[in-house]
Amino acid sequence: MPPGIEAMEALLNRSGIHLSPPQLRQLWRYHLLLREYNTPLNLTRIHNFENMVLKLYVDSILPAMMLQLPSPLLDLGSGPGMPGIPLKIARPDIEVWLAESRQNRVAFLETVCNRLELPGIRVIGQGIHSSFREPVGAVITRAVESMGNTLKRIHGCLQKQGLVIFMKGPNCDVEMAEVSEQHSQEYLLVEDHSYYIPHTSHSRRLVVYRRLTEAGSERETITMNPRQGPVIESEHNDTFKDLKKILASRGIKKQNRAIVSGEKVVREILRDFPERCETWVRCQEDQPPPVGVAEHLVQVHLSSGLFQQLDVLGTHSSLLVIGVHPMEPWEPAEGFLPGCNLLVPFQDPENVGAVIRSAAAFGAAQIILLAESAHPYHPKAIRASGGAMLRVRLRQGPSLHDLTPDLPIMALSAGGAELAGVVFPGSFGLLPGLEGPGLPEGWRGNAVGIALQGGVESLNAATATAIVLHAWSRRKQ
Repeated sequence: MPPGIEAMEALLNRSGIHLSPPQLRQLWRYHLLLREYNTPLNLTRIHNFENMVLKLYVDSILPAMMLQLPSPLLDLGSGPGMPGIPLKIARPDIEVWLAESRQNRVAFLETVCNRLELPGIRVIGQGIHSSFREPVGAVITRAVESMGNTLKRIHGCLQKQGLVIFMKGPNCDVEMAEVSEQHSQEYLLVEDHSYYIPHTSHSRRLVVYRRLTEAGSERETITMNPRQGPVIESEHNDTFKDLKKILASRGIKKQNRAIVSGEKVVREILRDFPERCETWVRCQEDQPPPVGVAEHLVQVHLSSGLFQQLDVLGTHSSLLVIGVHPMEPWEPAEGFLPGCNLLVPFQDPENVGAVIRSAAAFGAAQIILLAESAHPYHPKAIRASGGAMLRVRLRQGPSLHDLTPDLPIMALSAGGAELAGVVFPGSFGLLPGLEGPGLPEGWRGNAVGIALQGGVESLNAATATAIVLHAWSRRKQ
C-alpha cells in the first residue's frame, strides 16, 4: 500500500514542522496533484515519497521557520509551485505570488490554486524582468540562475527594505562575492544560514539580502548598466558556467533555456516572441540589445575569450538566451492528428533544425521528436530552423524501435516506392530513417522513395524529408 497522509505528517513532524489538520490536508492534496500531473508535464524528477516530502515540501517550508517573511512574497521561477505553495499552506497569513513563464506549469499552478481553494495567492504567468513594476515585500527563489542576474530581474518590483531570499546549495561563495562587488550599494547581506534538509545528507544555504534603494532607482540603474559594469572574465563565474551548459542538450533540459545565435534569427525572435527572451549576451561594447527591449532583458557582458566559447557558430554577434518550454509527451497509443505528423529520429542537430523548418513551411500537424533525436533547441538546430521551432507544435516521442506497427506510418527509404505514385492518407506519420543506417528493417517494406538521377544513390535525410513534405502539401491542396 502506498504511503498516505499519516506518513506525510510523521515526516513533517520529525522535521520540526507541525501543520494543523486543514493545512495537512491541503499539502496532501497538493502532493496528489503533483503526482498526477508529473508524468505528462515533467514537473519534478523526485519521485520517491519520502524524498518528495523532505526535499520538496520540508525544504520549501524551512525558510518560514528561519525568517520573518514579508508580504507579498514573490516566488520567482516557481516551477510546479515550490517553495511558494508549501509556504502558503504553512503560512496562510502571507500573500504569495507565483511567477512562472512556462505555460504548461502556469496551467498546473492555476489548477492547484483552484483545487486547494487557497486565498491570497496569485499566479503570474510570465517571466519577471526589470520592467515588472508591481511592488513586492520579498522575493524568494530556488532557481539555478545566478544571484546577480536575479537582482537585475527584480530591479523594478522589490521595494526598499524588501528581502531577497536565495535557496542555494552550499557552494555559492563566488556568486555572493559578485553581489558584493557589483551591488553593495543597493543590497546588504543580512542572513547566511547553512543547514541540512532534515533526515537527508543534502546541505543547503539560505542567503538573504535587504534592499537599500528604492525600486527602479536611478542609482541602481547606473550600477546595473552593463556598459559600466564589470566584464565577466573568469571561466569559474557561475553565470558563464550556466550559459556554457546550455550549449548541450542536457543543460537545455535542466535549465529550460537555450542560446540563439545569428543576427537575423535573433532579431526575428526578439520581434515575434519577446516573452521568451531572457538574456542578452555580448562581447563588443557596440552590441547592446535593440532599442525597446533593453529593459526586458538581463544583460551579460563577457570577455572575448569567454564569448568565443559560447559563440560556437562563429557569428561574432551578440547571443540571445530564450526560455524553453518542456515538450508535451506523445505516446503511440495516442495516434496521429489529421494531416502529416513528422517523426524525427535525426541525431545531427542541423538536420533536426532543417526538418523543423520544412515542417513549418509545409504545414505539418505536429513534430514528434523521437528519443534518438538531437534536441530541437541545440544552437545548431535553432540556427538551421531559422527560429521555426517556436512556431510549430513539438512533442517528445518514444524510441524509433518503440513505434508500433499498427500506426499509419509512411516510412522514407531510398529503396521505397516512387513518391510520384503515392497516395497520402488523411492522417499519417512520416518517418525518415536515421542518418547513415536509415530505417530499421521492419519499416522498409512499406517505404516511399525518391527517384534520383546522375548516379546519386541517396539524399541528405533532411532534404529527402523536405521533398516528401512538399509533395504532401501540394497534393492536399
